Amino acid sequence: MKPQSMLFTIYGEYVRHYGSEIWIGSLTKLMGEFGLSEPAVRAAISRMLRQGWLDSRKVGNRSYYSMSARGKNRLEEAAARIYKVEESDWDGRWCIVSYNIPEERRALRDQLRKDLSWMGFGMLTTSTWISPNNLSDYVKELTESYDIKDHVEMFYADHLGWSDPKELVKKCWNLDEINDAYKSFIDVYRPQFEQMADDLRQNKDVADSYCFVEKTKLVHEYRKFLFIDPDLPQELVPELWLGKEADQLFKDYYALLNPGAVRFFEDAYEVAPEQ
Repeated sequence: MKPQSMLFTIYGEYVRHYGSEIWIGSLTKLMGEFGLSEPAVRAAISRMLRQGWLDSRKVGNRSYYSMSARGKNRLEEAAARIYKVEESDWDGRWCIVSYNIPEERRALRDQLRKDLSWMGFGMLTTSTWISPNNLSDYVKELTESYDIKDHVEMFYADHLGWSDPKELVKKCWNLDEINDAYKSFIDVYRPQFEQMADDLRQNKDVADSYCFVEKTKLVHEYRKFLFIDPDLPQELVPELWLGKEADQLFKDYYALLNPGAVRFFEDAYEVAPEQ
């Protein structure tokens, strides 16, 4: 786990539920559970500040850090996808984004591609991306924040030909590769879940620090699927799709780890002073 990715997980899982702000000393203690030194934590925080993910403030000689508006939006989007409660029927339509960004803004064009992929879009052609989910509001916010509205067009439309919808999906996403990643996740975490469930049935003590570390690792690993799984409706996934099984395993193991993990966080966390 890279320090910056770990910070995203800690903010998303804990800090945003406790006022969204945390003292650097508390972060150092929490991330120390993963063998990270204070200089490594401070370096990761500095990078996130420069990248616009964090805001900071000083109270006396103490530094407090909170997610910026941009960071909060990203965490809310991620949480909505990770902890999705129910699925709605697909209406058969596609969200389409087409762009023509000048070469002199190439870095921004590359960043847009990364963001579209993270949202769940697949590349149909070099500058045309599609998703079976209506993500137009997210795309609007993105294009406005990058000031590229003049270079982007969006549609929410029917597909009239010629590929079958599942064939269209195969052109845009490597579902076999995603399914293999889900299998690897299940192979790693199924034994861990069953072992902990057995320990709890036998009333064995499970340390809160263990729960915090393992839950953070669990969320960190499952969060990676946000970058590769387009969250396709049931109508478009293969018959032997492991996403559902992995999702249920994640929820079950999360439920076992969460109480102890929260207790450990609360022990390390100090309420930030009033503004």
